[in-house]
Amino acid sequence: MELKIHDFQLSILRELLFRPNARFRDLKKVDITNDHFTFHLKQLVKEGLVIKQNKVYSLTDEGKEFANRMDTEALRIERQGKIAVGLHAVRLRNGKTEHLVHQRLKEPFYGWYGSQSGKVRWGENPLDCAKREFREETGLTGKFTLKGIVHYHHFHQDGRLLEDKYFWIYKVENTKGDFMEEVPEGKNIWISEAKYRKLKNVFATFDEVREVLNSKKLLYLDRARFVKSY
Repeated sequence: MELKIHDFQLSILRELLFRPNARFRDLKKVDITNDHFTFHLKQLVKEGLVIKQNKVYSLTDEGKEFANRMDTEALRIERQGKIAVGLHAVRLRNGKTEHLVHQRLKEPFYGWYGSQSGKVRWGENPLDCAKREFREETGLTGKFTLKGIVHYHHFHQDGRLLEDKYFWIYKVENTKGDFMEEVPEGKNIWISEAKYRKLKNVFATFDEVREVLNSKKLLYLDRARFVKSY
């Protein structure tokens, strides 16, 4: 969950970006009482973003990373695109190719269909994330091949940007393990191409998925979606 930071606290973090070691009087650039300012300074110390040593304040390592994401002019935390993996598994069944589809049963996009996916954790590389997410969401393992990176913008029809995500897309083959049809986030379904094409509310059409999976080279694609609801 994103840490909530008061505007006064953002002001303190900004000062510490440009003044690595500062005293109380150096940081107090806002017109509030000393008690009020002290409260916000102590909150930053409590959150582990600022450290006080010998009456001098400085940013912790966590504070430096957090403050580095700030828009220092507007005094707000910059919103950045999220990094995730998209996992499209295929198998042969009675001589025909089937695709593993996930029906999402949580908000946002409740009821939509797509591939298994998950956010890359701090310090985790995309392949390790792909293997972990696939095992957690399906109970399966397999052979993972990176096929491309797809940058998705999901817009509301009124023009608002709802989501900004970069997906490392992996094709998963030779799956094995104890398949889970239902997980807390939704349902997993093996379906044919014909049934895939009939699905409504999909994150990617069958032809878009096939374009990436069948590519002979690593792809980078930008795609925009306009939706009625989120």
